Amino acid sequence: MNLTFVIQSLVNGILIGAVYSLIAIGLTLIFGVMNIINFAHGALMMLGVFFTYWLFTLGHVDPYLSILFVVPSMFLIGATFQRVLIRPIMNAPEHNQLFLTLGAMLFLQNLAVFLWSPDYRIMKTPYSGVNFYVGEIALSVAHLLAFGMAIVFSAILYLILYKTDLGRAIRAASEERTGALLMGVNIKRIYWVAFGMGTACAGVAGTAITPFFPIYPYVGDIFILTAYVVVVLGGLGSVFGAFLGGLIIGVADSVGAMLLPGSMKSIMSFVIFILILLFRPKGLFGK
Repeated sequence: MNLTFVIQSLVNGILIGAVYSLIAIGLTLIFGVMNIINFAHGALMMLGVFFTYWLFTLGHVDPYLSILFVVPSMFLIGATFQRVLIRPIMNAPEHNQLFLTLGAMLFLQNLAVFLWSPDYRIMKTPYSGVNFYVGEIALSVAHLLAFGMAIVFSAILYLILYKTDLGRAIRAASEERTGALLMGVNIKRIYWVAFGMGTACAGVAGTAITPFFPIYPYVGDIFILTAYVVVVLGGLGSVFGAFLGGLIIGVADSVGAMLLPGSMKSIMSFVIFILILLFRPKGLFGK
């Protein structure tokens, strides 16, 4: 182990951490507005992965151009999901909400197995496996593009939430639902818009990983577990906390892979998770 190896690991952790951030932002947005923990978030991300894969395989559309199709498609899927499945149980006990989203996750995963088989697939793009070097540090083109996509969409979401009337309405519905109603905010509309935006974030994250990650029906499970750790670390409902938490967990995973055997690389992330639960259960930026 030398300094170059350590820096390389940290850079890799930051690059993949931005993707974790994007998934977690979608998850925390849904929770922050509707107070619902969406277990189907990883399965919805998986749909974004397969949308990108089939556009590339059948239509020869570059993965990062397919985002023009994936974003509106995933937004509509999320909005429909909220209106058809979530809205009827908004006032139901929390365990009913958890069971419904868990059931939706299992349905989507098994539907994907039925339609596309459980086989692993690999997407080969012209830049897959291509690196360029800064000194002795190798930078993967695919990882850099995924990092850039995650940063851009996180920034767009931030601008929407904090610089537009829609964003102010979403934050009002999140912080004080009754007050938002009295001020004329259409809460039902805000709910399906927020769920659609959160689902679109998951879809974009799915698109971002396709050039360098195996494609299969259960791919979302790996990322959604990490996303929950990120959300708890950053604070439930905090978009900035989710972004920063994703980078921290990305670096922690990379450091774990550097110091520990491959099968134990996630221990660092879960140690952080346990410490946050013990000493700051609201997260770094939770309220």
